[in-house]
Amino acid sequence: MGDAKTVAVIGAGPVGLAAAAHVLERGMTPIVLEAGADIGHAVRQWRHVQLFSPWEYNVDGAAQRLLAATGWNSPAPDQYPTGSELLEFYLEPLANRTELKPYIHTSSRVTDISRVGFDKLKSKGREAAPFEIRYQNGQGPKTVRADAVIDASGTWHAPNPAGANGLSAIGERENQSRIAYGMPDVWGADRQRYAGKRVAVLGAGHSAIGTLTELARLKAHSPGTEVIWLLRGDNPAKAFGGGANDKLAARGELGSAFGALVAAGEIRVEKDFRVTHLSADKDGLRIGGGSACCGRNVIADELIVATGFRSDLSFVRELRIQLDAAIECPVALAPLIDPNEHSCGTVRPHGARELAQDEPGFYFAGMKSYGRAPTFLMLTGYEQVRSIAAQIAGDHDAANRVQLVLPETGVCSRAPAAGASEGSCCGGTAPAGVDACCGDDAAAKQNGNPAVAAASIDRCWE
Repeated sequence: MGDAKTVAVIGAGPVGLAAAAHVLERGMTPIVLEAGADIGHAVRQWRHVQLFSPWEYNVDGAAQRLLAATGWNSPAPDQYPTGSELLEFYLEPLANRTELKPYIHTSSRVTDISRVGFDKLKSKGREAAPFEIRYQNGQGPKTVRADAVIDASGTWHAPNPAGANGLSAIGERENQSRIAYGMPDVWGADRQRYAGKRVAVLGAGHSAIGTLTELARLKAHSPGTEVIWLLRGDNPAKAFGGGANDKLAARGELGSAFGALVAAGEIRVEKDFRVTHLSADKDGLRIGGGSACCGRNVIADELIVATGFRSDLSFVRELRIQLDAAIECPVALAPLIDPNEHSCGTVRPHGARELAQDEPGFYFAGMKSYGRAPTFLMLTGYEQVRSIAAQIAGDHDAANRVQLVLPETGVCSRAPAAGASEGSCCGGTAPAGVDACCGDDAAAKQNGNPAVAAASIDRCWE
């Protein structure tokens, strides 16, 4: 794909626009197809939310260079933007005031991708055929061709359901009027819906604890508001995060503040609760479920489901795609982000090599590349698309020269190694002067066990 000249980018969010900026900087032509009526459509759904990463982690290098040519004043790197500020001070200027503008097509929802003249079954000569991208823009189906495709369409519009088994809970579809997904603006635009109500929030990630924190704030101003946390696990403390050990201070502070609210009894905790049924009666929304041993019910007026997201893979069904069976992400990326395995909260550097598919020239990037895995940071996506653009342009050295330093969460999902302090992760810090990423890595190398060393490196970078 070294001679690729046209690159279709699906999605005009932060990572999609960064991909277009890198493609343009490489002398290629981007075609950006955004399903929403405006760029950053998904960001507009959580514009009330303050990011827990400061500006320095939210601005892409190539995008910044494009903006600099317009006289753009970059925000203070240590300030924490809201979604609204991310749009106003970065994404909208990038899309509307730079060279990217003529390449961006909004209200253009991609429905199918294939190879010109090739269905999924046909192999000979396939890699030389251009991609055919079909999309809808309100005027009937349209088609565009490209030499490569970067799918940065995200996952925001494909939330996970309430059911603990990955399926919609029985009655979930019938009770949609009482259910919201993601992070509704409970303090602002959606305040009337939740004030004075019994509100249950299902989930244990940052979206859930952020929403629960805002509901506790609403409770202090609106008598009668009851906040209920439905937790599938049995240890609420896992959701409190790394606190002072988190290198993103705002993320650590959010977890600490939330822990204090739970300890003070401001939030009712229903732990070990796995939703199976939803039904409405005269008492309200009856949320049925409970633990493996026994069922129970929680009655609420509103339910907010914040259980993560999954990818919409419907429009790539004619492409040769390989995904991890559990996470639904590129196979080579799975060991680095698997929440069942990774320990220290950061991710080892990765780029085009890990994101490549059996369909040459096609890449997932951004949140969609993570499939169902959590804890994605925009900076990860920016480095992904820098590497991918270099690979498409034929600069393989730059594509493989992936450098990414992410702030650690301060959270270790594994028990500390024997003799390590309670706060240690992967055996703690490597001894001074030892070329190792952590204590476990150093010990493995000292004992001459390369397999264990490699595994410990993965855990450290995760």
